[in-house]
Amino acid sequence: MSATAVRERGDRMAQQASADELLTALYTSHYRSLVRLAAFLTSDRDNAEEIVQDAYVKVHGSWRGVRELDKAEAYLRTAVVNLSRSRLRRRQVADRHRAGPLPDMASAESTALETVQRDAVLTALRELPRRQREAVVLRYYADLTEAQTAAAMGCSTGSVKSHTSRGLTALRPLLEMTR
Repeated sequence: MSATAVRERGDRMAQQASADELLTALYTSHYRSLVRLAAFLTSDRDNAEEIVQDAYVKVHGSWRGVRELDKAEAYLRTAVVNLSRSRLRRRQVADRHRAGPLPDMASAESTALETVQRDAVLTALRELPRRQREAVVLRYYADLTEAQTAAAMGCSTGSVKSHTSRGLTALRPLLEMTR
């Protein structure tokens, strides 16, 4: 091996080590909040963990395009939202083709969430259309700005405002019925 090839290999190994350290920092600081986000979007806590792990693998696999921690965090959040959408689509297809009636089962959230208020909010969120639910969860649960929510959803800030407003308007009567 030439000296240049050895030096380039050493540079790649150093970049990989710093990428691994940065990804480890992202994991320790954001894993739980991303799992909760995926659980709210998919209504399935068990699959939410898989979605977040897949998102971390996706970020690690395309690490060369991500240089800054802030961009990596946004990229990771967007990956979680997109993977949640994919999981929901797959679930809808499976439900359409399932033979026989579905058994009555408690949702993953009802066992994970302890209070009746949270259960009522989750039930009301499930009644919302997908985009409104995503906008409300990202804005008020994940506490993102309108611009960050727009980036995660892949739409304009105006669309986020519209989806959020419509979602909150639809939630009010659903939550008042539980009182």
